[in-house]
Amino acid sequence: MSEESVRAFLTAHAPDIAIIDQGISTATVADAAAALGVEPARIAKTLSLRIGEQVVLVCARGDARLSNGKAKAALGAKPRMLGGHEVEEITGHPVGGVCPFGLATPLPIYCDVSLRAFETVFPAAGSRTASVELTPDRLAALTAAQWVDICTLPEETE
Repeated sequence: MSEESVRAFLTAHAPDIAIIDQGISTATVADAAAALGVEPARIAKTLSLRIGEQVVLVCARGDARLSNGKAKAALGAKPRMLGGHEVEEITGHPVGGVCPFGLATPLPIYCDVSLRAFETVFPAAGSRTASVELTPDRLAALTAAQWVDICTLPEETE
């Protein structure tokens, strides 16, 4: 699964978007930013969360932090991060390569409004070395994501 399922998803839904495989780790925001030569904030990290009994994915800018209070208000329950094994089992992607494309299990997707600060962002593409570049609105459209405001930026306080 993983990068192959992302490739199949993009071929079917967005053949104009190419997978960028750096051949080096893009598994963390810092690694991805260094490999791609962009500021860490432009990395679209994908968080795997349990909200009550439901698992959801949230895409947010790389330097944003999940706000438990905002998330509870917007999504109805306090979010809990999934464990690494559970993430891979549910999404089909390894930790460090999790993205909202080509998922093993259909999941609700949310995009945090923090992504809208950039013309393009770089989410992972199913492996620890691959990513794609696209606009935040295209990311949301391709994944049928809902826009939410559930993160804080470094200069904000919760």
